[in-house]
Amino acid sequence: MTLSKPFDSLWLDTNLATLTEERGYGAIEDGALAVDKGRIIWVGAAGALPPEAMANAKTIHRLGGAWITPGLVDCHTHLVYAGNRAREFEMRLGGASYEEIARAGGGIVSTVRAVREADEDTLFQQSLPRLAALLACGVTTVEIKSGYGLDVENEIKMLKVIRRLGQALPVDVRATFLGAHALPPEFKNRPDDYIALVVEKMVPAIAARKLASAVDVFCETIAFSPEQTERVFRAAAAHGLAVKLHAEQLSDSKGAVLAARCNALSVDHLECLDPADVPLLKGCTAVLLPGAFYFLHETRKPPVRALRDAGVPIAVSTDHNPGTSPCLSLPTIMNMSCVLFELTPAEALAGATKHAARALGLESEIGTLSPGKAADLAIWNIASPAELACQFGGNPLRTVVKEGCICNL
Repeated sequence: MTLSKPFDSLWLDTNLATLTEERGYGAIEDGALAVDKGRIIWVGAAGALPPEAMANAKTIHRLGGAWITPGLVDCHTHLVYAGNRAREFEMRLGGASYEEIARAGGGIVSTVRAVREADEDTLFQQSLPRLAALLACGVTTVEIKSGYGLDVENEIKMLKVIRRLGQALPVDVRATFLGAHALPPEFKNRPDDYIALVVEKMVPAIAARKLASAVDVFCETIAFSPEQTERVFRAAAAHGLAVKLHAEQLSDSKGAVLAARCNALSVDHLECLDPADVPLLKGCTAVLLPGAFYFLHETRKPPVRALRDAGVPIAVSTDHNPGTSPCLSLPTIMNMSCVLFELTPAEALAGATKHAARALGLESEIGTLSPGKAADLAIWNIASPAELACQFGGNPLRTVVKEGCICNL
């Protein structure tokens, strides 16, 4: 669309981090951006604006030099749960490992108990402030996983709450079914029987109700094997659902290779990924989760240089969950990805925008400031986009724009 006809809004006196370049910010200083019907219709230098643009804009916003980035995308969260696991934090500081806590009945299973005891409204009321916190840090799209119900009834309950959250706030919420997250107590020592329940009952029920767009599995020594993971992936494919994977967080189980072979949208964690396997992941997005790495005192880092050299897109996400990454600030995670995993600030911002969008299969809709994409914008009171990854503990967000509409934060 040209600017020769009336359009909704024009944003001026601003700098743009378009993220349209392969590397770097795609920065346009003294830029301009035009929006109509919730979509970006023009991006460029203010000096290149067609002369009719000012007259045809219904509303003109002047930002006094603030920076606009694409709305942030948090592509891996476990935002819906009940209770908390602060006691486990104390245990971990006392020397207990993640595996020891899990095998003693803590970890994921303790949250499962709390979720099963909570009704839908309780889950919604406890989860809504978390989503609001992400929005207040510039997030306009978020993925939320189930996986704390671990039976048909409670997984569906969680997914219904996830849907309600997307209706309650101006954030695009994408639901992922993570029924294969942990072995529930009633299936102790019977993981194959539980996977049969996931495959034969849960996936069909959730697909029929259109409650999720993707399926995830925790492929790990304390969770499910690659063979069990592949069974779930086959069921997902049979019901038209995309797949994602928690892979190589605690051990190298070759789950990432399996995920790549099954055309997964993303492989997430990857601290124990063998660098020799990295070239096999070129069709996927690698999602790094430095919050869990930090919180668990891990020392083995994902092979970032190998991923970078192989051209594998790298996303970053909060992995918000009650046990291993209780973080609700994606800019803080961007800082961690630089300090702990040696991403550049530009890579961190790309990881929280365009590559995170790719990890959700949404790269044609969001993630860059490009004509035709949704006008999901984050506006920041910063002097340069590097500040978003440099700072932590504060919040320079000025406002969020969702599909062209300014949000009340």
